[in-house]
Amino acid sequence: MKLIQNMVNYKVNIITGAELFKYARQFNVKISREDAEKIADYVRGKQLDIFDDEARSKALKDIAKITSPLTAKEINRVFVLLAK
Repeated sequence: MKLIQNMVNYKVNIITGAELFKYARQFNVKISREDAEKIADYVRGKQLDIFDDEARSKALKDIAKITSPLTAKEINRVFVLLAK
């Protein structure tokens, strides 16, 4: 299980805006391409662990400041779906 978590976290930490936008559309999450780019720029290289609720919560608060609270809520849906 840890191997899969590491692979998912690795992908999240190197994601591009285009990839994030693609995943969001795949999971029926509504975000703009511009917001996807901003979020990808934020998470890239942060070593974010989306399986750790506290770390994910902190990242989502920062994402809400960068974009909007609604966008952060939508991105949380993507993170939760990826973590399953």
